[in-house]
Amino acid sequence: MNKIRAILTGALVWLLIFIVFAILSNISITKDSLNLQASIVGIFIIPFATFGASIYYKNGNKNNGFIVGLIMVATALVLDAIITVPLIEIPHGRGYQSFYTYPLLWLLVAVNLATVYFYWKLKVKP
Repeated sequence: MNKIRAILTGALVWLLIFIVFAILSNISITKDSLNLQASIVGIFIIPFATFGASIYYKNGNKNNGFIVGLIMVATALVLDAIITVPLIEIPHGRGYQSFYTYPLLWLLVAVNLATVYFYWKLKVKP
């Protein structure tokens, strides 16, 4: 298993999602509704995770999509702990507990993981 490639791909997917959240937090219609932002990101996460999976599996990797998805999601959660919470959440009066107990976060994690798994199941697994 190419763990470094999975980590880098997970970081890329995280960056794309982070950019969408950053844009949505500056649009007047969505900036005050975390639920609306998460719902919109839920739509974007499918093509982003598919893109990430296609990059990971591009060079003939055939590793289990669930494991690859877990590594990608774990990478995103670590980057959230290092970057998102200190730079975005804490200045807005929220913290680690509110971030990691937000139910839509875990829904987004599940969608990301499922997308990578089904990409592997449909396009990679013989």
